[in-house]
Amino acid sequence: MLVLGGTYALLGIGLTLIFGIMNVVNFTHGVLYTFGAYIMFIVVQQLGLNFFLALPVAVLAGWLLGAAIELTLLRPLRGSDIDTTMLVMIGAWIAMQSGALWIWGGVAKSVATPFPEAPLVLGPVSVSWLRLFVLAAAAMLILVTYLLINKTSLGRAMRATFQDHDTASLMGVNVDMIYTSTFAIGSSLAAAAGALLGPVYVIFPQMGDLAAVKAFAIVILGGLGNITGAVIGGFILALAEELGAGYVSSGYRDAMGFLIIIAVLIFRPTGLFARAERVG
Repeated sequence: MLVLGGTYALLGIGLTLIFGIMNVVNFTHGVLYTFGAYIMFIVVQQLGLNFFLALPVAVLAGWLLGAAIELTLLRPLRGSDIDTTMLVMIGAWIAMQSGALWIWGGVAKSVATPFPEAPLVLGPVSVSWLRLFVLAAAAMLILVTYLLINKTSLGRAMRATFQDHDTASLMGVNVDMIYTSTFAIGSSLAAAAGALLGPVYVIFPQMGDLAAVKAFAIVILGGLGNITGAVIGGFILALAEELGAGYVSSGYRDAMGFLIIIAVLIFRPTGLFARAERVG
């Protein structure tokens, strides 16, 4: 549950940043998750490099791809209506996923890890070393993102843009640069989540579809633009899935989480931890 919660939180944080600051429904979020997993596979399996080096490489690759998407697809559409932007992002999602299928084929890939197969046993609890690494890495990335948003000048500019992008621009904030940085950061977090879960499961071109849906669910749970809410929402969704799989049936793992989403939309449409909305 903690492993899933940590990676779900990364997905949710990335999407809530993009959605909250840029007002863009990022349909490529799941493909970026898949992209990070394949970068992990390339670095470890094909290049034979160190497993621990693959994660920062995947984060950097996700950052670069996200910046390229914003510069080539979203920046020319600045000021367009949301329907046009959504159609473009849906087209980018389909094209990128088809490209991954063309390059890698439909056969699932696996990533070898340096961790021992024997689990770590602590009294009655046993947990694999790989899952401990995933949890620790996810927690570190969440902390770094929190510090970036709350303790740096870039973070202050991002928060100001979220509140009112016109006033932020008048105060000297380079809004175009903030949009590019926001999309790049959100994309790198999605790629990091894929890189972390890729070795835990298997990698295939459509693996990001359900992950993207869950990321949107986490944003709904946590509230638009709320990083803390996205983290808590990720763990709530993971807990709901584990309880559903354990006490109902593994076939209802995903359904249990979305039942919670329906309930939240009915009783608290702004999310469990909603913040004040954009002013502009």
